[in-house]
Amino acid sequence: QVRLVESGGGLVQAGGSLRLSCAASGSTFSINVIGWYRQAPGKQRELVAAISSSGSTNYADSVKGRFTISNDNTKNVLYLQMNSLKPEDTAVYYCNAQYHTILARILDSWGQGTQVTVSS
Repeated sequence: QVRLVESGGGLVQAGGSLRLSCAASGSTFSINVIGWYRQAPGKQRELVAAISSSGSTNYADSVKGRFTISNDNTKNVLYLQMNSLKPEDTAVYYCNAQYHTILARILDSWGQGTQVTVSS
């Protein structure tokens, strides 16, 4: 089992920056892909950025060039550096990990979410 705890959300003005953190615990060695999703009011949850166990990254087009995903494997912490924030980035941001079990099942784990609000 993998457990995720996010932190770092808050209120920021447009053009500002925030860094989100996601602390992973449990069977972190079994994680295949870990990333960030977000959900704005009235909208579906969407992928923001993800990083695989091999280090390859994937970003939503709307955040390319502004957000950077990284992880510190020694601390089992995932980061999302968000620069040049826009009001449309306002959402609850969730950390997600896809991991495999000993029986080769692929499961998802979600954090509790952290609110990011960007004022205009």
